[in-house]
Amino acid sequence: MEIDSAACVLVETVNALAVRAPAIIAAAAQQLKGITLGLHFGDGSHAVLRAQHSRLLAAATRARKPTVEVYFDDRALNVLFDLEHRPIDELAAGSLDVRGERANVLATWRCFKLLSQRGSGLRAVQAIWRAWRDRAPQKWGAPARYAKQPKGRPALAPPRATGWQALDYLDQRHPADGESAGAPASALSQRSRSLWDGRGATDWADVHEVFDNDLMETLQICRGRVAQEILRILPKREPKAELYDLMRDYPMRDGKGLRPTLTMASCMAFGGSSEDAVRTAAAIELFHNGFLIHDDIADESTHRRGKLTMHGENGIGLAVNTGDAMNLFAVDAVLSNLPTLGLARTLGLIHEIIHMCRETVEGQAIELGWIHNNFVPLRDQDYFVMSTKKTGWYTCISPCRLGAVCAGQTDPRVLDPFNETFRLIGIAFQIQDDVLNLIGDEDLYGKETLGDLLEGKRTIMMIHLFRSADARTRQRMRAINKLPRQQKTQDHAEAMLKAMKKVGSIDYAIALADDLAHRGVRRFERDLSVLPENEAKAVLRQIAHYVTTRPL
Repeated sequence: MEIDSAACVLVETVNALAVRAPAIIAAAAQQLKGITLGLHFGDGSHAVLRAQHSRLLAAATRARKPTVEVYFDDRALNVLFDLEHRPIDELAAGSLDVRGERANVLATWRCFKLLSQRGSGLRAVQAIWRAWRDRAPQKWGAPARYAKQPKGRPALAPPRATGWQALDYLDQRHPADGESAGAPASALSQRSRSLWDGRGATDWADVHEVFDNDLMETLQICRGRVAQEILRILPKREPKAELYDLMRDYPMRDGKGLRPTLTMASCMAFGGSSEDAVRTAAAIELFHNGFLIHDDIADESTHRRGKLTMHGENGIGLAVNTGDAMNLFAVDAVLSNLPTLGLARTLGLIHEIIHMCRETVEGQAIELGWIHNNFVPLRDQDYFVMSTKKTGWYTCISPCRLGAVCAGQTDPRVLDPFNETFRLIGIAFQIQDDVLNLIGDEDLYGKETLGDLLEGKRTIMMIHLFRSADARTRQRMRAINKLPRQQKTQDHAEAMLKAMKKVGSIDYAIALADDLAHRGVRRFERDLSVLPENEAKAVLRQIAHYVTTRPL
């Protein structure tokens, strides 16, 4: 969206925060629950903002029946972005008009306070507001112009009182150590400037630790560092085309980077360095991608991350061998920690890895058994057990535990608090993935849409369908599930999707995932309260909230 109006600024800000700082959006959505906010701006544009579960939905349009209406002129919008002081001290008469019930108006103000105090320091957000400011610099003052130093680094511009403190702060400073594009890979992310430390606000002039860094930058940095390590681990000898080049394929395809980030952040949260955890994070990714190759064969999948599956492109034989090799190299990567982490931590890593792999193959066996026997469980709890074993351990729980071990923590009393928090978050994440397979964009989801129905996966939606539908519908759906994958057609999948929508299975799954994710976030704050409030713990918190704010 082109930043051509104040309404566009608001919409793009909310959208950026949803993916880059989900903990901020979740906190703001809590304040705005049940309120439809109509916004009117001095440039004549309009926007509507409302909460849905833990998500904020923003659109550049008029609200039909707003609960609260707010009019901002340009000065009021400026003050909102810089929100540091009480509104009574900042707003001039006629600059702001608010209409609505008192409790709803106060909730609206708290929502904006969270968004501005925590979100205005993120580079992605600052870029949006600066692009809009620079379209009409006469309103705010011309943007800063840098004098070039001999080495090409921008010098500080003379201070100017433009009245836009947040953007002037960004314009008029040197990048701090670790903030440049060449930041060391050991940093979790490029630091952002925030007014908020999780408990209270401070002035822009104050220097303090930052706890709301950009999650997407963090995931990208961690994913990139681990990809480098995988490329370093894999040999550059023959057979290349039939083995080692194939081993590089899946890990180099675009992924979210959750496992590497959880591993490195957990290690740093306990006082270790990110480099202490890189080799282990690479091992987890090798295991993960080896599992995916084998899963795709077992599920007869056609696409993975937007491309043909390994077996679809290279045949089952080469694909099976590649998956086996990735598991072998993953074990070797764990053992190679011995010279740097020592015997005790390496033994702890081996113990955790063996447990992770056992849980994973048990979960896969449960699901394949259901499909083989044409059985659909009727309890959500059965899905919870299978999902936690199959994906929850190696996606969420084990990366956190392994990162802690890399930092020297092997006491079960320290490691076990991760289990329930990330069990709940892992189940919620998997349910959301299952929902996206039915209603998501194939280009964004990375697998063929409705592929889970063609593969006969026993998702929460299928379990709810068989629990809720009439006997005739269940019989028809059971007959579809019984067909071999090659005999199922898109019409079969569409028929099952239609039946799911009729009994509300998709809406049920979305609500269930939201409830599980919120329970996981609450457990995070309670069970992991022993962890100090540092930048790495904040990354773990952002990932926990990512599940609650993820667009479906």
